[in-house]
Amino acid sequence: MVAQVIDGKAFAAKVRAQVADQVAKLKEESGITPGLAVVLVGEDPASQVYVRSKGKQTVEVGMNSYEHKLDAETSEEDLLALIDKLNNDPAVHGILVQLPLPKHLNEDLVINSIDPAKDVDGFHISNVGLLGTGQKSMVPCTPLGCLMMLRDHHGSLSGMDAVVIGRSNIVGKPMAQLLLGDSCTVTIAHSRTKDLPDVVRRADIVVAAVGRPEMVPGDWIKEGATVIDVGINRIERDGKNKLVGDVDYASAAERAGAITPVPGGVGPMTIACLLANTLTACCRANGLPEPEGLTA
Repeated sequence: MVAQVIDGKAFAAKVRAQVADQVAKLKEESGITPGLAVVLVGEDPASQVYVRSKGKQTVEVGMNSYEHKLDAETSEEDLLALIDKLNNDPAVHGILVQLPLPKHLNEDLVINSIDPAKDVDGFHISNVGLLGTGQKSMVPCTPLGCLMMLRDHHGSLSGMDAVVIGRSNIVGKPMAQLLLGDSCTVTIAHSRTKDLPDVVRRADIVVAAVGRPEMVPGDWIKEGATVIDVGINRIERDGKNKLVGDVDYASAAERAGAITPVPGGVGPMTIACLLANTLTACCRANGLPEPEGLTA
């Protein structure tokens, strides 16, 4: 069997086009333009790249982009004051504070200072609780992107056996909640799971999000299973830097029915879903119908 490649880059382009269409319709019918505010503290090179990309794609879909770049020495008080200002700005529908923050800042305190209705990252404790209890929430972008791709590939996920490898608050735990919401039978596995290979082998859906290069070999994958590889790991191979996932792509692709590549799989979906979440937040704030096909 040769796995079907789930092209995240193409799927993300489709999601962005949907967002752009619905933003244009929203502006025409109500005069409202969704606004996304991104806050960057310090000069982490990777974060700067992400913020630039987010700003560019926000504008491309017709939204307003507000970037706030603060010095690495910015005090917690000043950062919280900016977030409070954004919370109370009606032109801002989504707020994202780029992580990681400098070590003198309390990430949990900062995240939980964001208005939950504007928390387009889905990290606020209120959104975590709402998602965990099956209520309407803002959903973390990466798991939402994974769910969209799975729904697109399978249609209904009801009754499927899913294994999520990884228990992070950003991907693993919310991914499991989303799969439960779609009536999968869900196992959360991790580095200390006993008989991990056997646990993974019974899964119809494998979501790997552990941050360990090529940890999951092909012989762990059930014949015909769908593999969603969230990992992005930079390694050196044959004297060259290379990006690889948490799954050994070459061997897994021989057994899987479908698989996401790294790069070009889950990664592009994260920003696309951030834009979708901003549109959703804008619609909810204005008592308008939620965008079709862009929510959990």
